[in-house]
Amino acid sequence: MKIDQMKIPVDIQSVNWKLVRERDELTKHAITLGWIEWDEDGKFKQLHDTPEVGRSLMLDPHPFSFTWQCTDLTEIIEQREDYIKFKTQNSNYELWKLS
Repeated sequence: MKIDQMKIPVDIQSVNWKLVRERDELTKHAITLGWIEWDEDGKFKQLHDTPEVGRSLMLDPHPFSFTWQCTDLTEIIEQREDYIKFKTQNSNYELWKLS
């Protein structure tokens, strides 16, 4: 059975972030992002604007959906205003601010 998918056009000029996973070069783009802080039970506690070890990156966070979510950051390798290279529990990533 084939499921029809609705394609939603994205204005490439509105994309602000580019995330690349190191091992397979999987690339995701996002308009917004947030860094999730978890409570001691592993439940959502707070959404932040800045990365920190223990937080998870979420691309395009919305109340009931998102584009991509990484596991918890375990190490920040390099960080500038427009770029961050970091490790998570599963992978290594690079994140660029495009605009």
